[in-house]
Amino acid sequence: MKRRTFLKNLSVSALCVSTLGLLGAYRQREVLGTPLRVNQARLVSRVAELAKFGRDDRGHGYRVAYTKGDLDGRAWFIAQMKQAGLDPAIDAAGNIIGKRKGKNPALKPIAFGSHIDMVPDGGNYDGPLGSLGALEVIDVLNEHKMLTEHPLEVIIFANEEGGTVGSMAMAGGLTPAGLQQKSQSGLTMAEGIKAIGGNPDNIPSAVRKRGDLRAWVELHIEQGGILAQENIQIGVVEGIVGIVHWEVTVEGFANHAGTTPMNARQDALLAASRLVIAVNEVITAVPGNQVGTVGKLAVAPNAYNVIPGKVVLGLEIRDLAADKIETLFREIEHRAAAIAAASHTTIRFERQANASKPALTDPALQQTVQAAAKALGLSTKLMQSGAGHDSQEMAVIAPVAMIFVPSVGGISHSPRELTKPGDLANGANVLLQTILSIDKAKEQ
Repeated sequence: MKRRTFLKNLSVSALCVSTLGLLGAYRQREVLGTPLRVNQARLVSRVAELAKFGRDDRGHGYRVAYTKGDLDGRAWFIAQMKQAGLDPAIDAAGNIIGKRKGKNPALKPIAFGSHIDMVPDGGNYDGPLGSLGALEVIDVLNEHKMLTEHPLEVIIFANEEGGTVGSMAMAGGLTPAGLQQKSQSGLTMAEGIKAIGGNPDNIPSAVRKRGDLRAWVELHIEQGGILAQENIQIGVVEGIVGIVHWEVTVEGFANHAGTTPMNARQDALLAASRLVIAVNEVITAVPGNQVGTVGKLAVAPNAYNVIPGKVVLGLEIRDLAADKIETLFREIEHRAAAIAAASHTTIRFERQANASKPALTDPALQQTVQAAAKALGLSTKLMQSGAGHDSQEMAVIAPVAMIFVPSVGGISHSPRELTKPGDLANGANVLLQTILSIDKAKEQ
């Protein structure tokens, strides 16, 4: 064989080996379930576009539920859904639901999304990331002409920040009394729902029963600083904490501040101050991630020259275990009784009706999220959510998973709220792979 022919054959062989190697690598990636990637630039651009709705002349955001900013943002999102080939509709609670058909219509839908309303003067990522990340998943599937086995639903819940109203309605928990409560917009919930295209007179039609959905998955910014501090890329949420509020009334005796000796006082504020310290001591004395806060304080008569006769405190305890919350509260009550006896005051606790129960995410879905992140080469951490989310309501009717990405500085509910573009894409990629993994898994 001539030298030139030999070299030519060698080159062809090398090319074949190289090509086979590339194909093998690609197939390996397919096995790992990671060939698809979201478009980071498009995701970041949409976050910036949505952020314009409800923004004032100073650049501050005001996309509070049921306001003009919310209406404009919702209209824009519905248009984006239509461009992505979804079939969006508004249910009776005002939730936007965009549906995509699956190969097997008999299978239960996989639902994912979040919310786009914000707190007054809030940030651009709390809610919008999960909503726009869900839209990005649909776009990627469209671009790859990929039809899932299960039907898919992108759900944008109404008024999450005002009390998870839309998801509460879907889970069957929105009562007639709840519809008459005032929202942050100034409208009642019923008036607000009507303003965004819902039907408050037919809320039962928005209810989904347990088993109607294969799963609910929500991508969200952490809103705290744990992931950023520990340089972890993905938080796998174990559950959403329960939140219980108590109004605490401390009563002493209002008297002249100049003529009443120190040892003859019944100072309600002094007793309340000791109680605040006791709350901190009780909460921090037990191992775990529980938190307790006194975040509200009203003093009467609130004058320089009058010993405070009455103080009303707002006590909140959060934890992933309801029984732990109760144990901590009983210890606080015990400490309060001792403080009241020593200060000659009375201390009463009144549990508020707005308590939310802890909601655990589905263990199998936790593993699915972890596997998706690992296949993408991303670091993970099992963690609880200290903030409330729509997923807390959805856990009543479906297996739930939540994916967290880092918040710069742990700042949220603020115009300074920020998540880096790479972290936005990481979260959306994990969401994409999680949805695909759920779709491939055997129906439960």
